[in-house]
Amino acid sequence: MNILGVSGLYHDSAAVIYVDGVLVAAVQEERFTRKKHDESFPINSIQFCLNKASIEIGDIDYVSFYDKPLLKFERILETHLLMAPKGIVSFINSMPIWMKEKMFFKKVLKDNFKKIGKVNWKKTKILFPEHHLSHAAGAYYPSGFKNAAILTVDGVGEWATTSICVGSDNDISVLKEINFPHSLGLLYSAFTSFLGFKVNSGEYKLMGLAPYGDINSERTKLYISKIKTELISLKHDGSYQLNLDYFKFTYSNKTCNNRKWNYLFGLKNRSEGDKITQKHCDLAIAIQEVTEQIMLGLAKEAKRLTGASNLCLSGGVALNCVANGAIQRSGLFEHVFIQPASGDAGGALGAALSAKHIYLGDVLNSKKSFSVYSGSEFSKEEIKNALQGLNADFKEVPNIESITAAELRKHKVIGWFQGKMEFGPRALGNRSILGDPKSPEMQKMINLKIKFREGFRPFAPAVLNEEVADYFDFKGDSPYMLLVQKVREWKASEYNYNSLIERLENKVCDFPAITHVDGSSRVQTVTEEGNKKFYKLLKEVKKEMGYGMVINTSFNVRGEPIVQSPYDAYRCFMETNMDVLAIGDFILLKEDQPNWIKPKKQFNLD
Repeated sequence: MNILGVSGLYHDSAAVIYVDGVLVAAVQEERFTRKKHDESFPINSIQFCLNKASIEIGDIDYVSFYDKPLLKFERILETHLLMAPKGIVSFINSMPIWMKEKMFFKKVLKDNFKKIGKVNWKKTKILFPEHHLSHAAGAYYPSGFKNAAILTVDGVGEWATTSICVGSDNDISVLKEINFPHSLGLLYSAFTSFLGFKVNSGEYKLMGLAPYGDINSERTKLYISKIKTELISLKHDGSYQLNLDYFKFTYSNKTCNNRKWNYLFGLKNRSEGDKITQKHCDLAIAIQEVTEQIMLGLAKEAKRLTGASNLCLSGGVALNCVANGAIQRSGLFEHVFIQPASGDAGGALGAALSAKHIYLGDVLNSKKSFSVYSGSEFSKEEIKNALQGLNADFKEVPNIESITAAELRKHKVIGWFQGKMEFGPRALGNRSILGDPKSPEMQKMINLKIKFREGFRPFAPAVLNEEVADYFDFKGDSPYMLLVQKVREWKASEYNYNSLIERLENKVCDFPAITHVDGSSRVQTVTEEGNKKFYKLLKEVKKEMGYGMVINTSFNVRGEPIVQSPYDAYRCFMETNMDVLAIGDFILLKEDQPNWIKPKKQFNLD
C-alpha cells in the first residue's frame, strides 16, 4: 500500500510517502528549488519520494491532500461577499488564480502528476482531509500515545483556526473549533507585520525580540491591557474573539489596520531595517504574553473536555517555543508531544497519516511511524564526487566526530552535514551550523558573519539528554527544539545598556552564546537512539571541553532554506565566514580552499 501525502499552493509545500505503513521519505519543496517557504506544487518533493520508495507514480494507491480546496474557496467567497464593497480589488485579483488552479484542484493535481508519469486514476484515489484534521493527525499518530487531547492552532485552514480534538486509538474526534476570522495565528502575524517582520517567516523574530521587553513596565502593562480590551476578548472556556475593526485580512492582503494600530499603541508601524526601540520590544513581549495566556487557556479547556493525561500540539502557533514551554511547565498534562513540522509542510504528513489510520483503518502501533530525519541522504561516493567536481580541498578522516570536536574547542564555526535531512523548520543535528556555547563572541559572530541576520536573535543549544538538568531548569526530553527553558546559573544584568546587542553580549552566565537576555534557551536534547552520529559528536565535545553541548543552528544563510545537497553545503561554506565543513567522513578547512567562483549548477533529486 503506497500512500502519498501532499501539501502546497499556499506556503511550505511538501510531500510524504508511506509504503506498507512505513515512512520512507518526508521532504519540503523549498529544499530543492532553494526558494524559502516555496508554495508551488511539490513536483520535486514527490519525485524524491518516489525515488526513495523505488516506485513509479502509477504505483501510488492514495494521494492525500492536506486540505479541502473547495471548502476554502467557499470561505474566501463568503468572506468577500460579507465585506463588500471592501476588498473588491483583492477579490478580483485572486479569482483568476482560484478559478484556474485552486477551485478545480483535482485537475491541477492530475496535470502536475502527468509531468512525473502516467497514473491510472481509476486505481489511484484522491483524498481531501480537512486542514486541521491533517494537523491533528500529524501530531497524534506519531506521538506514541493511545489516547490524547489534540490542540491545533494556526492562521486559518478552510474555516477553522483553532481546534480541540481527542485521539483514541485510531480515531480522532473534533470537540471544539474556533472559526475564521477569529484567529490567534493571524493576530500574532499582525504584530509580526506591524513590528517590521515578514508574515509567515518573521514570527520567530518577533518571539526572539520579546525578551528585550520589560514585562513589569507600565508601558508593557498598558499594551497588554489594550490588546485584551481592544483587539481580542478572551472567554472563560479558552475561546477568543477578534475585534475586526482593527484588522484588514478579511478584505486585503494586509493583516492589520495600521492607522488604528498607530493610534492604539502610540507607535508607528516599523519598516524592515528601521531602528528597534524599547517601545517595539515592549509591544513584542506584550503580544507574546497574551499568546501564552491564550494557549494556556486552550490547553486547560482541552484538559477539561478530554480528561487526557497526554497532549499533542500542532499548527503554526505550535512552533511558538515559549508558549510551548509555558504549557509544559503548567503540569496540566503528564506528557506533551509537539509535531516538529507543525506548519503547513507537516500537513502533508498528517494527510498521509489520516489516510492510513482513519480512511484505511490501519492499527495504531508506535511512534516509529514517523522520524524527523526523513529527507535526502548522500553516500560517501556521492559526496566525494560532488566535492571533486567543485575543485574543493578535502580530506577523509577516520573519526569525523573527534576531529570536529577538536575544531570546536578552537572556537571554530563548523558546518555539519550528515545523514538524512530533517523534515520541518529546525536543523536537528544533520544540517547544522555548530559553535562553542561558552564563547562570548560566538553568538555575534554566527549572526552577523555567517547567518547574515539580525544580531539580537538568540541561538539554541543541542545537549546530551543525560546532562540537560546540569545546565537547564528542565528534566525531560526536548528532541525537536520546541521548548524554551531557563538556563541555570543565570543572573539578570543590573546594568543599563544602550542597545539590544549590548544587552545580549553582556549576559552573566556560563554559556552566553545560547542564553537569551531573559535567561532562557530553546533546548534540544540528544539521545543515542534519536541521532547516533550527533550524539557521538556531543560525547566527543564532552571529552574535549568538559560539557556535552554545542550551539546548533540551521545550515543556511538568511533568506535561504536549509541546505539540501553537498553543493548547497559547500556554497554556503564558501560564501560565509564559516571555518570548517564536516560533510560525511570528509573535513574541509576554509584556508585550504581555492578561490570560490559560483558554478552554474541545477539542484538534483539524488
